Amino acid sequence: MSIFSGIFHSRDKPKNSTAGASYCFYMGTSTSGRRVSERSAMQMTAVYSCVRILSEAVAGLPLHLYRYTAEGSAKATDNPLYALLHDEPNPEMTSFMFRETLMTHLLLWGNAYAQIIRNGKGEVVALYPLMPDRMTVDRDENGRLYYQYQMQDSDPRTMKGSTVILQPSDVLHIAGLGFDGLVGYSPIAMAKNAVGLAIATEEYGAKFFANGATPSGLLEYPGTVKDPERVRDSWNKGFSGGNSHKVAILEEGMKYTPISISPNEAQFLETRKFQINEIARIFRVPPHMVGDLEKSSFSNIEQQSLEFVKYTLEPWIVRWEQAISRALLTPDEKSKYYPKFNVDGLLRGDYQSRMNGYAVGIQNGFMCPNDVRSLENMDLIPDELGGNKFMCNGNMIDIASVGRQYEKEKDDEEVLEVEESDRTDGEQSDDGENALPKRHDSRGKLVR
Repeated sequence: MSIFSGIFHSRDKPKNSTAGASYCFYMGTSTSGRRVSERSAMQMTAVYSCVRILSEAVAGLPLHLYRYTAEGSAKATDNPLYALLHDEPNPEMTSFMFRETLMTHLLLWGNAYAQIIRNGKGEVVALYPLMPDRMTVDRDENGRLYYQYQMQDSDPRTMKGSTVILQPSDVLHIAGLGFDGLVGYSPIAMAKNAVGLAIATEEYGAKFFANGATPSGLLEYPGTVKDPERVRDSWNKGFSGGNSHKVAILEEGMKYTPISISPNEAQFLETRKFQINEIARIFRVPPHMVGDLEKSSFSNIEQQSLEFVKYTLEPWIVRWEQAISRALLTPDEKSKYYPKFNVDGLLRGDYQSRMNGYAVGIQNGFMCPNDVRSLENMDLIPDELGGNKFMCNGNMIDIASVGRQYEKEKDDEEVLEVEESDRTDGEQSDDGENALPKRHDSRGKLVR
């Protein structure tokens, strides 16, 4: 049994060969010839913008711990974990900074790690980020997962040795897209050629304008040049870079002929624009959020922003929520508590749309005025003024009540007919032949 167990454990051994410096694609060298790493990729404005947009969006969302109740759910503010997630995960960082840091790691390296500090009772008291390029996930001889973290001189020496072994219960691990379900792969590593081409294009543009945007060419001389290198260096020194706009003086029949093609002919600008969209596609960020408004308008930007929340942010948020629940809650607590990001603020839409939605909610009785004022950060209306009352339109009634109302009206008509019949009979007996004859309508109802 141990032989087969070892075979399955070795097959299930997680590998993260694209993290940190141990790249499986030749140390990050791309086809364009530029070396690509997580840190060099951040020098690209498109990569920096995408990472910043996503990390700040996740960090800026309110994160609460909720408790299951008989009425539904309520914030578990009395749980110590609530303050760690919502306010301060450790004495050195705010919740925004902590989540922004881990989300940046997740977007660049494909994994985010945080060390879980517990007290003697096993309760979580602090969370500290760990660098993903120094973390290795492996299995021991019994097939159990463990985390191996490489220490550096700048790290606090809380443990002896340069390598620290952490158990899964001591690590909050948020994994991105991967092939084994345990370790995520770096998006930068997977898209190294797209990022490398963008870096090469940007470097070409920088060098082009560093020479004053002056195209290279040929210096024609009618005679024999004894020292071509000296003539070339003299020309570059006098008429390139900061001197590119000086008037050139040619002597002894010398002639200058430019030969380079223009950036427009080489489609330089089109290439740069396409690479921006290519990088935005990697992170699934709408182009207008990274500054490309070519195909955006006032009619579709709002819809793109809603799609950004639904199709871009929501998968990352689910990863966060499930990782927090798995690592920070005990099996008993998982049936009582759950973490939840609040994305209502991003889905609110414009003012008119919100007001129309609130009106529908109040008129149909599933929202009260104070619910609306709470969402709009307004002072609540006192109870005596009806702030917590639920109202609905009087012309709406459920189907069962419609049937009961019909039967009630029918019974009332029958009672009325009996009463009218008794009263008419009494009048006829009193008046004799002077009593008026009784009249009924088409439904048999007595008409006075």
